[in-house]
Amino acid sequence: MQPPIICLVTGGAGERPLLDAIVEAAQAGVDLVQIREPGLGDPALLELTREAVEATRATPCRILVNDRFDIAIRANAQGVHLRSDSFPAIRIRAAAPQGFLIGRSVHDAAEAAAVAPGCDYLIFGTVFPSASKPVAHHAAGLAALRAACAAVHIPVLAIGGISTENVTDVAAAGASGVAAIGLFRGREPIASIVAAIRRRFDT
Repeated sequence: MQPPIICLVTGGAGERPLLDAIVEAAQAGVDLVQIREPGLGDPALLELTREAVEATRATPCRILVNDRFDIAIRANAQGVHLRSDSFPAIRIRAAAPQGFLIGRSVHDAAEAAAVAPGCDYLIFGTVFPSASKPVAHHAAGLAALRAACAAVHIPVLAIGGISTENVTDVAAAGASGVAAIGLFRGREPIASIVAAIRRRFDT
């Protein structure tokens, strides 16, 4: 994966059916789609993942499942994204097929350095205040993002309050890309958002 790496994180119902949004994202050039649907039971999550994998097969986009390695394997997904309190990535790596992506959420530089072994990328946040977090939730800020990027030798994606306006600052802090929920859930076409992010990283 070459920067900027763009990851859409699902988060329940938006203004379009979830599978349609995943397909639109893949066709628009999003690199990763992280299926994060804690409200779905196992059968529904497995079916959604299988449908997403099949529907995006002709694109370079890779489908990841949030923290459910078992579902990812059964659905032939291309990877799993681990929560910060989940299994060590090295444990997953030992059982994963070749080329399987493993990512993990982290919140500071020390954590990033500690959990990086076995991971292909990290998602760091929350960088900016985010509508998906409580008002009192602490935003780590760009300095903490910069420290996390410097602490590891794998790509770090920024999450939390990401907009096409602040992507330039994220790139300057050393991030290899962005991950977002709300950024992709408005009325603006995902292709336009992806193009804007890539322009910001280029500058």
